This record gives sequence, structure tokens and C-alpha cells, in this order.
Amino acid sequence: MSIDHAPETATAAASGSNATQRFTSDKQFAASTSPERVSTLARQVLSAVHDTIREHGVTYDEYNALKAWLINVGQDGEWPLFLDVWVEHVIEEVASESREGSKGTIEGPYYVPAAPELGHDAVLPTREGEQGTPLLFQGRVTDTSGQGLGGAVIEIWHADSDGFYSQFAPGIPEWNLRGTVTSDADGHFRIRTMRPAPYQIPTDGACGKLISAAGWHPWRPAHLHLKVAASGHQQITTQLYFPGDAHNDDDVADAVKPELILDPRDVDGGQEVTYDFVLDSTTSAQKA
Repeated sequence: MSIDHAPETATAAASGSNATQRFTSDKQFAASTSPERVSTLARQVLSAVHDTIREHGVTYDEYNALKAWLINVGQDGEWPLFLDVWVEHVIEEVASESREGSKGTIEGPYYVPAAPELGHDAVLPTREGEQGTPLLFQGRVTDTSGQGLGGAVIEIWHADSDGFYSQFAPGIPEWNLRGTVTSDADGHFRIRTMRPAPYQIPTDGACGKLISAAGWHPWRPAHLHLKVAASGHQQITTQLYFPGDAHNDDDVADAVKPELILDPRDVDGGQEVTYDFVLDSTTSAQKA
């Protein structure tokens, strides 16, 4: 049975607005940052902008075009998209540089907390006739010594075969391809879902105008999003990618790392892949 997906009605403005609303409602802001820290960072960012203007002789026409574009980013609700695509990978790099264990990468703009809890042997919610290749994703969560971590919480979400995420595009059930999985006593988990497809970030808004003007491409390789957490251990936020994707080497978000490439194998009617997560302790973070 075929199903109707919604690529013809999804827009950058709608997706950006949803991402902005999610960010403002779900995220907690670091209000404890000192004025000295704010001043240092703000002055250095502005200094870099000033240096760029001087070095490249930016004209008033170019400056006004930039102002208009920045206004459009806000009007389109695309600040979460812009920052998550072009800035977050460096924030993640700095934040995780002293952490041992599995590699992380960016969260992206499409995370939604409190997805349905599905146990350790899970089937992600899907529509009847959900398109794509069935995928069994399984593995184990351990500490850095190899000890299994029972009760680890694995949040997983990903796009559908058209590259759209539930709660950010119309016509998709609320929790489609999203779930919360808890590892068994020895740290094992199994998740049945559909293999996601590569997709373009929204191009009908301000971010798309930047991509077009700069001659870039808007593609992200196919990936699974995950957050993995266990008591007494540092949470990992990551994305896992599939071999052979045309954009693993030039991801628009620059979020692919060699350690995050999966090794799926074909099975009857689909694919299966095993990937283990190793979590560093919170005491390691405190020492760092």
C-alpha cells in the first residue's frame, strides 16, 4: 500500500518556524555567563567581521545585501537552521575534545524531547506502508572499561524517505520515526525502523539564498540521530551515516566523522547494522 508524503507542501518558512519554536520552548539558556566572558566573545566575533570587511573591501551594496539577508533569516525563522548547519559542528568539537569513548556530532534543529518510550527491543512508530528499506539497528551501551550499562536511555529520530521530519513538516504523524529506547541489564538494545534517505536542507528561505549565492550545495547524507545517556556518564549526541553516500565527504553541515560511518549488511527484506556506544564517566569531565 502506498502512502502520501508531503514534499509539495513542506516549506523552509514552516520548518524554520517550527525549529525556532522548539528551540525557545525546549532549550535552557546559560544565564550564568559573566559580562567579561560575553564581552570577550562578542568583541572577538565583531573583530573577525571587521577584519573580513577590511581585507576584502566590502562595499555598501554588499553590506546592505547582508543586512537584508540577516533580516530574512529572522523572518523565515531560520536562525536555528543556519547556526546548526554552519556553526554547531565547531561547538561540538570544542565541547567533546576531552571526552573518551564514542564520537559525537551535531544535534541539528529537529530534535524533540519526550519521544515515546519503547523498551529495549523497539519498533519506531511509522505510517502504514512507510516507504524505505527496513533497518534493524542494534548494539550495546558500555562504559570505557567495556562494562555494559543497563538502563541507558537511547533517543533516536530521523527523516523519512522524502527527507522530512515529523513535527517539522505537514502530513506526518507526531512521533513518526522517533522513539526512546532503554538498554537491557547488559546494555543491549534493538531498534527496528526504516533506513533514512539523503535530503536537502530547506532551500526556499534565507539559508537557501545563501547557498545559491555562494554556489554551494544543500545536501546532507542519510543519517540517524541519537542521544545516548546513562547515570554517572556523559551524554553523547551523535549522527550515524551510511557508506557510499555521495555527500559523506562534503556534508553541508560538516558533521560526518569516519567513526560515525555504519557498516550495514543486507538481510532478507532489508538491512541490519550493529553499532556500540561507549560512554565516558562524569568524573572524567570534572577532572578535565
